[in-house]
Amino acid sequence: MRLTSLLAAASLVSLAPAAWAQTKWDLPSAYPASNFHTENLQQFVADVDKASGGKLKITLHPNASLFKAQEIKRAVQGGQAQLGEILLVNFENENPLYGADGIPLLATGYAQARKLAEAQKPLLNKLLAAQGMQLLYTVAWPPQGIFVKKEIASVADMRGIKWRAYSPATGKIAELIGAQPVTIQQAELSQALATGVVESYMSSGATGYDTKTYESIKYFYDTQAWLPKNALIVNKKAFDALDKPTQDAVLKAAADAEARGWKLSQEKTDWYKKALTEKGMKIMTPSPKLMQDLQQVGGTMLADWEKKAGADGQALLAAFRKP
Repeated sequence: MRLTSLLAAASLVSLAPAAWAQTKWDLPSAYPASNFHTENLQQFVADVDKASGGKLKITLHPNASLFKAQEIKRAVQGGQAQLGEILLVNFENENPLYGADGIPLLATGYAQARKLAEAQKPLLNKLLAAQGMQLLYTVAWPPQGIFVKKEIASVADMRGIKWRAYSPATGKIAELIGAQPVTIQQAELSQALATGVVESYMSSGATGYDTKTYESIKYFYDTQAWLPKNALIVNKKAFDALDKPTQDAVLKAAADAEARGWKLSQEKTDWYKKALTEKGMKIMTPSPKLMQDLQQVGGTMLADWEKKAGADGQALLAAFRKP
């Protein structure tokens, strides 16, 4: 009897490591630790750790330290990283639906950006599912403006300028305004500005602040042209391998991160502009002519996008424009 009890106890001990096995995930991001998107990810990681009782440990790798911005999606798809943060517009060449929030002046404020995000979400889920991934959440960057070395009154004033292109959309803008596109990701932007590789670009006040653009460029035209989104995506096999309580912990932490991230983005918009001003940058109101020119650029890009996006693009725009 005693031997049987000992054997039973031994078998329980041998099972214990499996029952309490800790799962470890890697989370690559392309942005610095001080960026609000990354701070939001850090909170997400902490929330998952707490809610899962330490069963799922996620290691965050900021500032493109594990994979470059353009490599993160493929890394998650291939299982090299279990989840990752991507900038959706980076993948417009793969499918136009990724680039819906990079069309100038389609959605210009937070209310419109949220509406566009909701219209885009089911289509993104379908796209990612076909590649073995799942969307956890999206968060917008602050509205995009023009960082430029000189004062400008129209698009004509930017012809020939060396323009940072970080996505297909920003490359297309360069083509339409007659600028010289230079492909530079955020992690390399500070050096590109300091060495004169880039003289102008469109992005948010967050990027301008994080990359110390104010050391090289003194003008920011607050065009509020679009609000691109970062998305947190997860490898479906990795997610499905979690037990149900841990899956629920991840989904709950993601929902909280989405709500928190959008709020944080909006709150920090004015903070970034104030911080840039304190660093010597002039925040400029764009002239009516410059905005008119950008509207034309946006109209051309929207028409081009609609042709490429087909029926799914029409469905997305119809959902977005619904009263």
